[in-house]
Amino acid sequence: MTDERINRILLADDEPLYLQTTAELLRRAGFECLTAVDAEGALSQLSTRQIDLMIVDLNMPGNLDLELLKIGRRDYPDVPMIVVTGAPSLHSAIDSVKLRISDYLLKPVKFEDLVASVRHSLSHDRTTKDPALANNPTLLLGESPQIREIHDLIRRVAMTDVSVLITGESGTGKELAAQSLHRSSRRHQARFATIDCTAIPESLFESVLFGHTKGSFTGATNDQPGLLKEADGGTIFLDEIGELPLSLQAKLLRVIQHSTFTPVGQTRPMTIDVRFIAATNRDLEEEVRRERFRRDLFYRLAVVPISLPPLRDRGGDVMLLANHFLRQLSLGNQPNYSEFSLEAAQSLQTYSWPGNVRELRNVVERAVVLSSGRVIEQSDLPSGLAQADSAGTPFELGEGASARGRVLSQADRSYIEELLRVSGGNVSRAAATAGLTRQGLYKLLQKHGLPPARFRTQ
Repeated sequence: MTDERINRILLADDEPLYLQTTAELLRRAGFECLTAVDAEGALSQLSTRQIDLMIVDLNMPGNLDLELLKIGRRDYPDVPMIVVTGAPSLHSAIDSVKLRISDYLLKPVKFEDLVASVRHSLSHDRTTKDPALANNPTLLLGESPQIREIHDLIRRVAMTDVSVLITGESGTGKELAAQSLHRSSRRHQARFATIDCTAIPESLFESVLFGHTKGSFTGATNDQPGLLKEADGGTIFLDEIGELPLSLQAKLLRVIQHSTFTPVGQTRPMTIDVRFIAATNRDLEEEVRRERFRRDLFYRLAVVPISLPPLRDRGGDVMLLANHFLRQLSLGNQPNYSEFSLEAAQSLQTYSWPGNVRELRNVVERAVVLSSGRVIEQSDLPSGLAQADSAGTPFELGEGASARGRVLSQADRSYIEELLRVSGGNVSRAAATAGLTRQGLYKLLQKHGLPPARFRTQ
């Protein structure tokens, strides 16, 4: 999509040459880059600027014991963080995983690898922690039939301990669904631990997950409980499970099957009481057929499958979510934005949203930044929004559609009727006038039950 706000990166490193050259290269790669030479400077930038991602050196003033990372995760939980270090240690790697660090890179880092990590972290399927959703028992907003079915399934499954596999396109809210299950379960007061299967180095998988004892291997300077033990009594969320290497799938399977594991350096197994929820945007059944994912692990995880629908199939949820994001993002801004114009709402409803809910939120955020009035206009939206997918399936209004949604639908119908009257029922001419394809206009005609022949002139 064009005209989106440039992602702003905070690069924190006390090596002047590395800081200067990397910042310049990031800018050339299309990012806005701010810099800091210590933790104090980084925290000052975080408190005054909107930061989309941080790249942090471990061995710099104010972060020798991960202080900056810990404060950043506590006070700015929605900001992805990438660690770059020239002095890696097992302790810092394990703690970084616990802090949900997006990536752990070793200097010298190839710049193309750093950019790839940045882009992956920015687009990763960790849903933004939305404060306005904190008191929503299901977390997944929506009134479409598909989302209502998922709400019902979550309610029925939550109080059990069966494993759940959540699938869906990137940006559909898989982690929110997992959190909904946890919050509605008997384990809601215990920990919800996210394990990003793309972020744990294969060589550290057992230490991070199972823990280790002092002296069990080089670098093990003290006893370290693993994530499984720390989540005992709670829920383990295995994010991006489809990316887990085959060699690690067998070790994970044993834990799920027997609820036991043996910390590195010990001989006596430990028992845990956790519930496993996994998520992926891959087709795991296809991965099983291609022998890239273990069949037995798939069946263990997918006791109850939950498939999240793409936003394009959720009908009136588009405007419900857009208005929710508008209220949330306009808080503290002047003026406070109250609504979308009819034209803007029509564009939001007819776009196909390949990036799903995450993309919708980004578009609304951009509009709030650019709008100069209390109403979000068509001109405040990215220019490609109305053009990029004019042939996309129009969104139906579900049973939960608001009065405003019904007004928009009626305005949509009236506009199409006027187009056909002016064109004498010529669909090609009407489509060209509206900036639609013939296919796109035909779908709108079907939606509103408008036969072109009714408007043809002799």
